Amino acid sequence: MMLTREHFSSETIAPPLPKRVRVLAVLFGVLGATVSLLGSWIPSLWGDEAASVLSASRSIPSLFAMLGQVDAVHGTYYLGLHFWVGVFGSSAFSVRLPSALAVGVCVAGVFLIAAKLDSLKLGVVAAVICAILPRVTTMGDEARSYAFSAAIATWLTLLLIDMVQQRKPRPRQWVAYGLLLAVGIYTFVYLVLIAAAHLVILLSDSRSRPLVRNWIRTIFVVGIVTLPLLVMSVLERSQIAFLGHRSTADFSSLAVALWFGTPLIAILGWSAIAAAIGFLFYDLRQGRFVSYPARKPTQTLTFVAAVWLFVPSGLLYLSHFLVPDFTARYLSMCAPAAALLIAVGIVRVAQFKTIPIILAGAVILTAVVPEFLDQRGPYGKDNSDWSVVSAEIAANALPGDAIAFDDAVRPSRRPRLALRMYPAGFAGLNDVTLKTPYFAGTSWHDTDYSIMEANAVGRLAGVNSIWLVDYATPSQPNVAGAADLRALGFTQTFTIENHRSIVRHFSR
Repeated sequence: MMLTREHFSSETIAPPLPKRVRVLAVLFGVLGATVSLLGSWIPSLWGDEAASVLSASRSIPSLFAMLGQVDAVHGTYYLGLHFWVGVFGSSAFSVRLPSALAVGVCVAGVFLIAAKLDSLKLGVVAAVICAILPRVTTMGDEARSYAFSAAIATWLTLLLIDMVQQRKPRPRQWVAYGLLLAVGIYTFVYLVLIAAAHLVILLSDSRSRPLVRNWIRTIFVVGIVTLPLLVMSVLERSQIAFLGHRSTADFSSLAVALWFGTPLIAILGWSAIAAAIGFLFYDLRQGRFVSYPARKPTQTLTFVAAVWLFVPSGLLYLSHFLVPDFTARYLSMCAPAAALLIAVGIVRVAQFKTIPIILAGAVILTAVVPEFLDQRGPYGKDNSDWSVVSAEIAANALPGDAIAFDDAVRPSRRPRLALRMYPAGFAGLNDVTLKTPYFAGTSWHDTDYSIMEANAVGRLAGVNSIWLVDYATPSQPNVAGAADLRALGFTQTFTIENHRSIVRHFSR
């Protein structure tokens, strides 16, 4: 059975939101931003964030030259971060702050969607769940574009709901929808998938033919505007070819990693989502299109959120069988939909009673806190320990000492990034293995000489004290650089083993 226009609103034209609702949206937005900002400066920056910061630190001509070779899909985010860094600097707190603010915008939008389609009570629950959902708090303290994709997806959906609720949307609303979608695609190309979800929502309305026609016209214009990026993303698809060699779409990734972080949170989250969808099917089967007394149709909120959650996710999952393009972070745009469905499940099971809702929220909060603390630990970002390495070098190295870095691992894990992300700890040291700095090349990272190559070009001439930083794990100790230094007459005098690195001092 189709959901008609009346299921989006009991009135032909939606009334403006009361002032108190708008005020609450701002307050919940502040809450969401604050939660994401808490402890955001603690985890060491990691490989993807290094790509953001170093790309943003380039000159504009250098940035565009790089984007012609790599990372075109992140170009808009890098450009925005370029101006941000120019004003506020590139500390971990600074470069992560925009993402926390974007989460605040996302949470405010989630509150408004729930309040508009159902009630203030459900809006409050949805906003709180969204603010603490592990996927949201992860993207909220990360210098990447995922938080912005989630915020844009949320407000695009809110705008679509506003247009469906009206007898005839104004042209400027379609212009706003098209502009926001285009900006969203330029910010994160996979946001194009939200358009498919919106088409399904429109097709569910038996009287939406004029809306569908206008939607198609808008999407056509958006397609023309974003075509250069879409072409570049295809040309640069080799950048994500490594995903084909990883288990990014296995059961654990799909059931846990997408939005929940841990199995316990996943069980709670999926149980609530299943309850929400179960109530929707029950109501449809019974022919009920009115929620519990005097409420707007919760069924419509469930339908919209479910389409938003599963259509982009399903399309991306299916596409990975053709092209290796699936990883959990790419579906951050669907995290707000997960929060909405969890909120609906909680509220419907609790029969809209406040005390059971609070108890359910307390259970989820208790499950979320350990994951949140783990995210904000010193190694919370892909086990990166660059801030620790920088602090150790600062505490032990002397001005004039040489510094060398392991170059045998993939660029996003190279310990040289410790110097780029936390340069203060390396001040006064002689960088003997740097070959080409990132800003002089067409990629986002530096290129290095090996120890033997550095020696061959005279970089070690006159060097009697040198620090070597290797990427290392218990199963993958890297010893090539140390062996080369010993072969050149150096003696190891100092060693510190860190979370994912080894710092050694050699003298001769």
